[in-house]
Amino acid sequence: AEFPIRFDLLDTMGGGNLSLQVHPLTEYIQDTFGMHYTQDESYYILDADEQESCVYLGVKKHVDQEAMAEDLRRAEKGEIAFPAERYVNKVPVKKHDHVLIPAGTIHCSGKNTMVLEISATPYIFTFKLWDWGRVGLDGVPRPIHVEHGLKNIDWNRDTDWIYDNLIHQEQTIRKEEGILIERTGLHNREFIDTIRYTLTKPAEVWMDDSVHVMNLVDGRSAFIESTDGSFEPFAIHYAETVIVPAKAGRYRIVPAEGEIKLIAAMVRR
Repeated sequence: AEFPIRFDLLDTMGGGNLSLQVHPLTEYIQDTFGMHYTQDESYYILDADEQESCVYLGVKKHVDQEAMAEDLRRAEKGEIAFPAERYVNKVPVKKHDHVLIPAGTIHCSGKNTMVLEISATPYIFTFKLWDWGRVGLDGVPRPIHVEHGLKNIDWNRDTDWIYDNLIHQEQTIRKEEGILIERTGLHNREFIDTIRYTLTKPAEVWMDDSVHVMNLVDGRSAFIESTDGSFEPFAIHYAETVIVPAKAGRYRIVPAEGEIKLIAAMVRR
């Protein structure tokens, strides 16, 4: 009864870092809030500043957990600015990188980055740990959730682990002239798969009984066509998101002009 996949855009171009945060582990959200699944997600980098763009991801190797918790609590009280780079990995990113973020992984997008966030849909449970000293319109620091967050940080997701499991996990599925199909995520704890199509000629897609949510991440436009005439062809333009219902069974992606890149998310079988 719940739509499982959410796409949204996180735009920090000309702005600052997003809030440092963590999403609840599946067991925690079930026991504490009575929900069946949590907000596993990923960041697909739509655009980036070559010098500045980054993602904060996972704790540093051999992090002092007690010191980090104490500094988060002091920052919440306004006593200090939380020294994020002392405790959290700052990972440089470029356009078309896909960073995986299973629940329990501390993270945020850095400044001057355009992110397509691909996630499960219970978006109301985000435990913010540090908001970089920002205040609301009333001049008061915006609410954060340090105690909830500390209970959900997976301290094993350190520097080595994130580079082995969450960065550059692309796998080639099919490669021929004009067609490159890659699996780009998500992590094996997550129920969503993502497939990237790099095309200069049409490619057919079989849906395996799952809705497909897709976004054109490069190129001017493409067409989504039925293979059996069950729906009219429709155009998708750069950075637009479209949904194809599972009932369609299969469809065809047709580049309108030049090379395109399209990423599609579906429920893993």
